[in-house]
Amino acid sequence: MPMPAEDIVALIEAALPGAVVEMRDLAGDNDHWAAKVTAPQFAGKTRVAQHKMVYEALGERMGGELHALQLTTQAPN
Repeated sequence: MPMPAEDIVALIEAALPGAVVEMRDLAGDNDHWAAKVTAPQFAGKTRVAQHKMVYEALGERMGGELHALQLTTQAPN
């Protein structure tokens, strides 16, 4: 069963308070998403560490309910 954008955003925002999450449905199927996450917690972290924080927020849903996620992360300016 596909995962709606609202659920993805809620999980990320719960794990990274203050994060701004922008979602885009890549295939129109609620199963292939692009997310841009801007979070203060990313400051001073490598891109790999930033991505790991987002994947940890999504937990076991990655690869299950959430089939594919194209991820862009950044700290606020």
